[in-house]
Amino acid sequence: MSHQITTLKDLDSRLSLTDNERAWHESAVSMPLGISEYYLSLIDPSDPADPIRRQAVPTSDENCARGWLRPASAEISPTRCASAGDRGQNSCSEDSQRASRCVTSGAEVSKCGRRQIDCSNEVTQGVRIMPSSELYAENNKKKSDAMAEFPCAAFESLDPLQEVLHSKGNRLIHRFRNRVAFLATDICATYCRHCFRRRFTGGLQGPATEADVEEACRYIGGHPEIREMLLTGGDPLTLERSRLEMMVSSFRKARESLVIRICTRIPVTDPGRVTPELVEVFTRHSGAPFFLMTQFNHPRELTPLSVRAVGMFIDRGIPAFNQSVLLRGVNDDPDVLDDLCNGLLFARIKPYYLFQTDLVSGTASFRVPIERGMEIERALRCRLSGLAMPSYTLDLPDGGGKVPLCGSYVDGIDGNVCTLHNPDGETRLYPAL
Repeated sequence: MSHQITTLKDLDSRLSLTDNERAWHESAVSMPLGISEYYLSLIDPSDPADPIRRQAVPTSDENCARGWLRPASAEISPTRCASAGDRGQNSCSEDSQRASRCVTSGAEVSKCGRRQIDCSNEVTQGVRIMPSSELYAENNKKKSDAMAEFPCAAFESLDPLQEVLHSKGNRLIHRFRNRVAFLATDICATYCRHCFRRRFTGGLQGPATEADVEEACRYIGGHPEIREMLLTGGDPLTLERSRLEMMVSSFRKARESLVIRICTRIPVTDPGRVTPELVEVFTRHSGAPFFLMTQFNHPRELTPLSVRAVGMFIDRGIPAFNQSVLLRGVNDDPDVLDDLCNGLLFARIKPYYLFQTDLVSGTASFRVPIERGMEIERALRCRLSGLAMPSYTLDLPDGGGKVPLCGSYVDGIDGNVCTLHNPDGETRLYPAL
């Protein structure tokens, strides 16, 4: 991996930081500072509002621990600690470099990796395990009450998608019935300021071990309903080729029919790392296909180097899909997203998702109001072809799953006639039978 800028002092010498940027400090809510030399070169140093800068340079906005925090008395199963979950322990592993963030009780703080993380809002000691429907109903009531005081961030937490509760061992997450996510490493070439997995990423826990991989393989082998795996992190393409090969080979042996998604920002933030040898780690395997899942958020990220890096995978038979995040001050404009999506398509990358920013603590400054997001989605639908159009999608809190955020085009059904409107607002009739 190429050299990273990791201190405000070094960054200030390159960009001339604003007061808001200088006021940032690493905390339980924020991500560590780390920007690859390549990604830094894309930033216009004279523009404090540069969209690349917004994604990579931290500000004091991240240090605001806003949002609803589950109280220590919440009745949650104490056995779902990411590191100790299936062993029925209530405390973090003594090996703090390997332990995922968890909590023992109340407001205790666990040292997990490089940062001290207060996870009392994630997993707390309780008396009984509440049924999911009862738990979510209670949580929603508390969040609704909190909205009166914190209208913008009452739903935020360090783990809004409840990945910890759905962890099956140290690195495997089984949140959807037919697919799992494997956290290959917590390291990235550049730490995105909007990262939704900040409870894990950048904690210096390092790559998954062989024991972690074997544990995941056993679980996958025992669950035939699993059809797909997201190889994610962190960024799996930061790993040494030998370790990446060990993981891919093990998963292929466990299930030859397992479809593997390679979830990475390396083509965006450090494209020089992609080489024919790295691509061969995947293409040398037969069986189910691989898919490259990128995250380009702005058209300026589609540089010749980045397009070439993705092209190496495509030329070897691995299709590429893009999962953008809708970010305030970065791409919350139809013109920007129009350029991005058409640029992606020209680079042979299918625009797949446009995600609403997740409800992660410290990311409120990036969040675009849903109503504005739906306006942008309608504008894009008038401009883009079906191939270039991503699905504007929200990942629901409490592990509720993904839902599309596009309005219905059905105005009503009267007997045998269905009344619809198109993206331009024109009404059409269609037989309802």
